[in-house]
Amino acid sequence: MATTPRTPIAAPVVSKVATASALPAENPATVMSIGALRAMAAMRISLGFVFLWAFLDKAFSLGFSTGRNAETGAIDYFGDGAWINGGSPTEGFLSFGLNTKEPFTSLYSNLAGNAVVDWMFMLGLLGVGAALMLGIGIRIAVVSGIAMMTLMYTAGSIWGANNPVIDDHVIYALALGVIGLAGAGRTWGLGNRWRSLTVVQNHAFLR
Repeated sequence: MATTPRTPIAAPVVSKVATASALPAENPATVMSIGALRAMAAMRISLGFVFLWAFLDKAFSLGFSTGRNAETGAIDYFGDGAWINGGSPTEGFLSFGLNTKEPFTSLYSNLAGNAVVDWMFMLGLLGVGAALMLGIGIRIAVVSGIAMMTLMYTAGSIWGANNPVIDDHVIYALALGVIGLAGAGRTWGLGNRWRSLTVVQNHAFLR
């Protein structure tokens, strides 16, 4: 009985170009390792605590930058220097701690003790600190934090004693920028839950 020879089936030729184009675009978030994400989260939380602690110290006179007698070292907890008791969180620095040049010297000196400035400053510390530690509203927190660092830099760090250009305010601002670009609110934070809210999905600046 004669058999019909089978025609060999050629293997399909896959174009390398087509394959490459068919691959999904790489998500930048997947580039960072777990260790890097955790390090970014630790930096975010630490920086948030810097802002939040500054608020608590000035609000309640906890004896670090507020409420400590420079001569005796005695601490007047919840004393007259506390913001809740009428103390001004900006007057001391803007009156005696300025290290800047004109036109900033006159500008900031005139703002010392201004109630509106005090409220804006304290709400900024609280809002930025809480947002960074919780991992929510990172974009607003980063922009606000960088703005605060810029103002503090121009008030107290122009041609500083240790470095004429770079000081801790510049480093903090750069760190905030990195946190914002990396979207570092989802590791060790509430960023994922925050982003799932309808209002946040409809308004990208709230992320």
